[in-house]
Amino acid sequence: MITHPAFSVEPWCIRERELHLDVLAQSESIFALANGHIGLRGNLDEGEPYGLPGTYLNSFYELSPLLYGESGYGFPESDETIINITDGKLIRLLVDDQPFDVRYGRLVGHERVLDFRSGTLKRIAKWISPSGGGVQVCSERLVSFTERSVAAICYEVEPIEDRVRLVVQSELVANEPLPSSSGDPRKAIGLGSVLSSEDYGCRGLAAELVHRTASSGLIMAAGMDHILDGPDRTESSCESYPDMARVTVTTVLEPGQKLRIVKLLSYGWSAERSRQAVRDQVAAALTGARHTGWEELLASQHKYLGEFWDRADVELDGDLEIQAAVRFGLFHVLQAGARAEGRAIPAKGLTGPGYDGHAFWDSETFVLPVLTLTAPQAVAYALRWRHSTLPDARQRAAELGLRGAVFPWRTIAGKECSGYWPAGTAAFHLGADIAHAVVSYLGATADEDFEREVGLELLVETARLWCSLGHFDSSGRFRIDGVTGPDEYSAVADNNVYTNLMAEQNLREAAAAAERHPERAAALGVEGDELARWTKAAAAMTVPFDERLGVHPQAEGFTDHEAWDFAATEPDQYPLMLHFPYFDLYRKQVVKQADLVFAMYLRGEVFSEEQKARNFAYYEALTVRDSSLSASIQSVLAAEIGHLDLAYDYLGEAALMDLYDLERNTSDGLHIASLAGSWISLVAGFGGLRLRSGRLCFAPRLPEQLSRLAFRICFRGRHLRVEVTPLEASYLLSIGKPLELEHYSEQLTVTTGKVLVRPVSPPSVLDRPSQPVGREPMSRQAGRRRANRAVRRPRSNKNEGSQS
Repeated sequence: MITHPAFSVEPWCIRERELHLDVLAQSESIFALANGHIGLRGNLDEGEPYGLPGTYLNSFYELSPLLYGESGYGFPESDETIINITDGKLIRLLVDDQPFDVRYGRLVGHERVLDFRSGTLKRIAKWISPSGGGVQVCSERLVSFTERSVAAICYEVEPIEDRVRLVVQSELVANEPLPSSSGDPRKAIGLGSVLSSEDYGCRGLAAELVHRTASSGLIMAAGMDHILDGPDRTESSCESYPDMARVTVTTVLEPGQKLRIVKLLSYGWSAERSRQAVRDQVAAALTGARHTGWEELLASQHKYLGEFWDRADVELDGDLEIQAAVRFGLFHVLQAGARAEGRAIPAKGLTGPGYDGHAFWDSETFVLPVLTLTAPQAVAYALRWRHSTLPDARQRAAELGLRGAVFPWRTIAGKECSGYWPAGTAAFHLGADIAHAVVSYLGATADEDFEREVGLELLVETARLWCSLGHFDSSGRFRIDGVTGPDEYSAVADNNVYTNLMAEQNLREAAAAAERHPERAAALGVEGDELARWTKAAAAMTVPFDERLGVHPQAEGFTDHEAWDFAATEPDQYPLMLHFPYFDLYRKQVVKQADLVFAMYLRGEVFSEEQKARNFAYYEALTVRDSSLSASIQSVLAAEIGHLDLAYDYLGEAALMDLYDLERNTSDGLHIASLAGSWISLVAGFGGLRLRSGRLCFAPRLPEQLSRLAFRICFRGRHLRVEVTPLEASYLLSIGKPLELEHYSEQLTVTTGKVLVRPVSPPSVLDRPSQPVGREPMSRQAGRRRANRAVRRPRSNKNEGSQS
């Protein structure tokens, strides 16, 4: 996308200077706005043309049956699919009876700007109608971070030269037609018209539509209200029907006059409350938004984001594309989770219907680590959602003949939605991933109330799973057989190293938390014998090692498999899962995404430096990165080992996954985990950050292409700024009590107002490892040259990233 001539590279925004319909669907994902509760794709205001219309409410879904040619015990029966709900973005414009449609007449000017500091999508369009009337349309759209159920659009029209007669139709539309679905499992299945009208009405300039889903039984309401400012004799009317409501505004504009419409939107849904209660909630939110007004909504949005960037910004010297991309990524990660409040964080956020709106392990292992150190309240919300699904997880465990909790591989509301059990049900590592997220959150916040009320139970139930799933063998080692690790090209394997090491941590942390809260643990049925079993299993955990090769097999026996024939694999046969049968992938040495490498990142203390280097080189030659999750983790380990140029290349792939549309599916929504991965690559990779036993540890170093990296994090109520150059690192505490941290194992105490500076250790000189033929990461050298040519420098810092 940003390589397209319509886009420029800027540090605080994504700017589109021309409209190209060939990338319309991709731009709709990139320009999406959300707050974790509401999601609006970046569709044009007038609704058409579109690539994929989309308006979403987090966790509002419909059920559909999962069909099997041959059913089996424990197979999930229903799928949950996110719904394209009532579209309130629509503002249709007629100029002298000609509909404003960019495919007709002449579009003589177009610019859209996604501004990361104001949290808005701005648009300016100049259009000459087929009959010759010319108008300039300026719109600005936001989804509020401060008023959770509110979105708003400021829409302004003025004539370019001559007098024009305008009709504006502001609409709510349910059951919009959607493009047909494809066979790509990463995309949405595309349910049709699934909303059934329950109620509708309008009064003055306001209207509401209420709908219910047939199978899931969820009820939702959408409402709109308007504030008009136009010349005398501006007239308006309102009408409503089961699937559509419309406010029509009619006026005549002379040169120099302007019509301004502020459209206020509100959305709400419930699985339990009545139709009237949900409708009243939406009406109340609209009343509040009208009282607040557009300017105050805009100011609140700017203030919210200003506080976020003060504690979360990342600065980069040497690569303008990555600078823009990491802020783009942070902005969308925040949009995905900021106001989810007890709901899931889907893999695509609320930017599109990809993966049917499901949440995966991506949330706990990629998104939550970023939010833990930048917006920790959002992490508490996300983990409380997991906690709320414990009844379903316990039921699933019992169904599989296990104790504890088996959390779903893919879900919206808590039920397992994966119909392919080798990659779904068998991926038990999700339980340990959740436990790891709990431990990381507690380490970064010291939130004792959360640990007692939520964290302990999540740790206990996942620990029970491991003791039920695994067993002690004749030699006294604890084994976990028949599971699928992060690498979904190696399913149902014994003693996956990632799974075992994460389970070992889960067991130890559960025991420690139970000892810290004995009364609460007793209420959960935890007794001394169970604690002892957890501790014993953790101490005896099997971690396979291939003595012949001197590397860890990612699962027992993996290094004995036949190698995949990469030389005979054509470039258009990637991703492999779309071109080869899974059974062939499972029995060969080929890796979809970093698996053993991920274990070395999250459990790095278990591996020696030599083992890390040998393991990394071995798996580099096997990893094809058919998952967008892989590049960032490979970047982190490459940086730690000393392959700084390679780490830099992988950083580029993670950060530009959607801005370059590398997977050719950005049109279906953004890859939120990969966007989070760009932050992980910079902060954990080149910043060398690790969180160990509640302490921040740093081992920074930069590739020669970057002259400076600075990032901010919040940790236990403190705000810390870290700056790294090729020769030194500095630490500055801006808010909070003195903070103890480590710099290359040196103990430091950072206090407010005093910068601590320490030297950066140079990396070892290592030969760059090889990747499978044709699967090398893109070189960042070309990207840096392209960015330098495309950059559009602002006139001053005050206007940096704003629309001119």
